[in-house]
Amino acid sequence: MNASNTQVQMRKGLLEFCILHIIARGEVYASDMIDELTEAKMIVVEGTLYPLLQRLKNASLVSYRWAESESGPPRKYYTITEEGKEFLNTLNETWESLVKSTQLITSKK
Repeated sequence: MNASNTQVQMRKGLLEFCILHIIARGEVYASDMIDELTEAKMIVVEGTLYPLLQRLKNASLVSYRWAESESGPPRKYYTITEEGKEFLNTLNETWESLVKSTQLITSKK
């Protein structure tokens, strides 16, 4: 069995959670999200982010607005919706529970 495949799947499972956290901080441009996710080693290709952002928008968890750019085409800036904030709160509770459960199991010898 290849550990890297499992590591990739673990990151994919947390990607939506991390993206919502980034957007919850305030309006953000997709390339800034990519930079942060890349720095945190959560994402390696842009093609992963855009379909996820579209799914989050379709689920009414995020919204976006277009803004003119000084250096090229208009940019899409994302914000979290009220529904998205509630969803993120639920995910935060789940995350905290999973961390506690995992630590309980992995701390035993």
